Amino acid sequence: MTDPAIEDDAEDPFDDAYRRLVSYVGGGEDPDDPGDVLAMQMVVRIEKADPPDRTDLLTAAARSVAMLCLDDRAGADGPWSPPMDDWCDARIRKIARRARGAQWAAAQEVWGVTVEHGAAEARAIVPGRVGDVDKRISRLQIGGTEIGGQVDSVAPDAGVCLWLNPGLEMTVGKTAAQVGHGAMLAVTLMTVAQAREWRRAGCDLAVRRATPRRWADLLDAGPAGRSVAVRDAGFTEIAPGSVTVIAELADR
Repeated sequence: MTDPAIEDDAEDPFDDAYRRLVSYVGGGEDPDDPGDVLAMQMVVRIEKADPPDRTDLLTAAARSVAMLCLDDRAGADGPWSPPMDDWCDARIRKIARRARGAQWAAAQEVWGVTVEHGAAEARAIVPGRVGDVDKRISRLQIGGTEIGGQVDSVAPDAGVCLWLNPGLEMTVGKTAAQVGHGAMLAVTLMTVAQAREWRRAGCDLAVRRATPRRWADLLDAGPAGRSVAVRDAGFTEIAPGSVTVIAELADR
């Protein structure tokens, strides 16, 4: 029988996962061996005959990352806690891949979290060495993730909103990785109680493309703690230091 005192003193997995995100500072040097680079693989479902809406897919991708990061298995003594610690202590990287049919079904067998939004689905995979990526994931194509659809610019009434930079053009795969990082940073705008409630709600959020004027306002809101920006390292598609996404709590 478990000692009640031990249960009372046990660390809450959610609190631990929350602290990891709010204390993350980023940076760090890459390892000498490229295979030792740590990355979170993200799998987006894009069926050839019936591709999802662009906004729905980006929303599902962002939510899947947040749900994985705040999952109880990612905190305290959970099985995902060590790889999450290692990943957040390094330079955070995400790699988006496309899957369909049997490939998508196989991806569900690899540690991670799948989220559905509208008719779109995405799965965030527990981070690890790029040299050790499960073959069910590594065989998936990184390119070819383009789909149609426009991202709205109308702000939601409340909740988390991830605003895309109106001056940048990115592929869906690149954008999925960026909104995934934005969803992580959005937690820094919340108290632990707010973050817990957000997880209970499935990390609900909106993805929008900012107008130039709103983008300027969002950049100004950063120093006051009302928004938080994603600055890309510049490994693919865009220049280093570019602000790709800004996370905002619309009801703050």
